[in-house]
This record gives sequence, C-alpha cells and structure tokens, in this order.
Amino acid sequence: MGWSETGIASWYGPGFHGRQTANGETYDMEAMTAAHKELPFNTWVRVESLDSGRTVEVRINDRGPFVGGRIIDLSRAAARQIDMLGSGTARVRVVVSRLSDLMQCSTVQIGAFRDRNNARALVDRVRAAGEPVYTEEGTDGLMRVILGPYDSLDQAQEARARHGGILRGCK
Repeated sequence: MGWSETGIASWYGPGFHGRQTANGETYDMEAMTAAHKELPFNTWVRVESLDSGRTVEVRINDRGPFVGGRIIDLSRAAARQIDMLGSGTARVRVVVSRLSDLMQCSTVQIGAFRDRNNARALVDRVRAAGEPVYTEEGTDGLMRVILGPYDSLDQAQEARARHGGILRGCK
C-alpha cells in the first residue's frame, strides 16, 4: 500500500481485556488487533520487530497508544508473536498491508461530547464551512461529530488536515 512508519511499539492487555475499543468492539487481548492514533479502523498492518526480526499482522480496532514516543499498541497475542512481552516495548516498522472493503469511503471524527449542545455547536460551525457532517451517538453516551463520508481515504485525510480529528472507516 506504500504507507509505513517506524518507531516504538508497546502492548496492552489485562487492564483493558473485555472493555470496549474505540471502534465499539470488545477488546480481546488474545486477538490479532492493535491500537493506532490515526489509521482507519479495520486497516490491516504488518508489524516487524526491528529487535527480533519477527513479524505479525494485526487489524486496527482501537486508538492509542497514549504514551509519548510510541506509535502502536499491540494486543498481548500480537506482542507474543514478535517476542516483546517481556520487554513491553520494541522498535518496529509498521506497514499497511490491506484496507478493509469498508475503507472505500472514510470519515473523520472531529469531536466527542457528553453535552449535546456542544456537539451541535461544532456541527453548525463545520456545516457553515461547507463540510459534510453528522453526529453519531455511541453506546458510551458520547455524541460524536463526524465529517464525511468521503469517497477516498485521500479526501478524508485532507479533511483531517483541515479540521484535525481521527480517521474512521465507514460502517
């Protein structure tokens, strides 16, 4: 696919197992999944440990890591595959291997609010700027403000550059 990133990976497990991930799934630390700050949900990436030389393929279903200097959080099963359970971190290269069919169009989440009035105010501002925008209520009680959908990942990335936020795949 062409996109790659090199940096530090970490893993997360017991404290998050069974909780809801950012895309709404239940986190399973024994599944081949990962958290990334920007890649669209359901993107598959190959993670190569530059320390051990081992690789694993994982699907992005969560957001993170939220520790400075880290680029991806792997599930425990994925971390085990590349031999980084003991150290907790590893130097890695992340390469996009495939996008889900759901990625034919993309959206950008630019806000999440408990107060619906704050969500509506952001929608009004963005709509006045001519952007396609809607809201989505999550099971967590948050009202998410979403740009799109866009016909391509490039269009979604351009919108993200204008407004910030995180890329999401269409449902």
